[in-house]
Amino acid sequence: MTTSTRPLSVAVIGAGMAGRSHAAGYRNVNTVFGAGLPPVRLAAIADAHVELAEDAARRYGFEKALPSWEAVAEDPTIDAVSIVVGNALHRPIAEALVAAGKHVLCEKPLAGSMQDARAMAGLERSAEVVTAVGYTFRRAPAIAAIRDHVRAGELGDPTLFSGRYWCDYATDPNGPLSWRFKGGPGSGALGDVGSHVIDVAEYVAGPIASVSGAVLSTHIAKRPLPLGAVVGHNSGPVSDEFGEVENEDTATFTARFESGLVGTFSVTRTGFGLPNGLFFDVLGVGGRAAFDQHRPAEYLFDDAQPDARTRGARQVIAGPQMPYFAGGVPMEAPGVGASNGDNFTYQARAFLDQVAGVTEPLPACAGFADALRTMEIIQAVVESSRSDGATVAIPPVA
Repeated sequence: MTTSTRPLSVAVIGAGMAGRSHAAGYRNVNTVFGAGLPPVRLAAIADAHVELAEDAARRYGFEKALPSWEAVAEDPTIDAVSIVVGNALHRPIAEALVAAGKHVLCEKPLAGSMQDARAMAGLERSAEVVTAVGYTFRRAPAIAAIRDHVRAGELGDPTLFSGRYWCDYATDPNGPLSWRFKGGPGSGALGDVGSHVIDVAEYVAGPIASVSGAVLSTHIAKRPLPLGAVVGHNSGPVSDEFGEVENEDTATFTARFESGLVGTFSVTRTGFGLPNGLFFDVLGVGGRAAFDQHRPAEYLFDDAQPDARTRGARQVIAGPQMPYFAGGVPMEAPGVGASNGDNFTYQARAFLDQVAGVTEPLPACAGFADALRTMEIIQAVVESSRSDGATVAIPPVA
């Protein structure tokens, strides 16, 4: 493990939208929470699109830009690395980094296929380094506070979890056929945004036991081929030639949790007017809590108040009484709020706390095994959709 006597050297593989978020997180880790983390050396950002890597390195203060992930794996001075590239590349990069003795934080979903995901979970079991997966919403103060309400029994016996993640990044039929539209059923909206809402559901309400009633739909069946690199969800120059979209734009399903709780889920990447619409409600016999990512500095809470005249959902403003807020923002005052970028900082800090063996670390990041479970749930949703909505059991948590 890294000691506090020398800098902890970090790198990011992938300089797109999410890669820049990881880079910003590493830059800020020593500005939040307590002491104990060693100095962080911002070593390198790698991307096959070198100009993109150079721009990200300049923006976030990294020492250099590299043209390939192999250059990161071969650099003996780098201790910890974020993998933020196309899903199909996660396994070979993770295997090379772990073999080189580097700690790995991999973006979700874990891999491009179940075979690769299982191999990565096996790699984690034998690895002598920290392996983690980027489920940033676990770090949102309001979501963590709702989890505390549920775990403390403040909603009474839970009766329903309703989760949805509605985005609009794929509404344009002339958007280029990037890697996001390849890979088969389950790798589209389910893998991209569904993995987040599934992880949030289990984080808040416990393990899912089965799924049923699944329906997958592709609304835009063909897209123009790109003429160059496509960064994140961005558009770009396209040709007159079209290719087939291989995965789903929208998915819906129901779930049964191990506790008996019922769940309903819907995800889409063609939800017009919803740039980043993660929403969920948790209802119980004695209360309700609800979150909307478009309003991340608050959540709604309703419980059995004794005075019927004042009953009803009330707005709870994020503040130092919530997880991650105290020590996590420069101005520790209610109403200041925390952004999606802050979540990446908290995630990076939690990852490096694990790497450095900090005495009082943040709660650990999800591991490869956790992300494999999310992919098993996604695969079960696909199987349900192929079987006219039949119930598909999820293996119990090990």
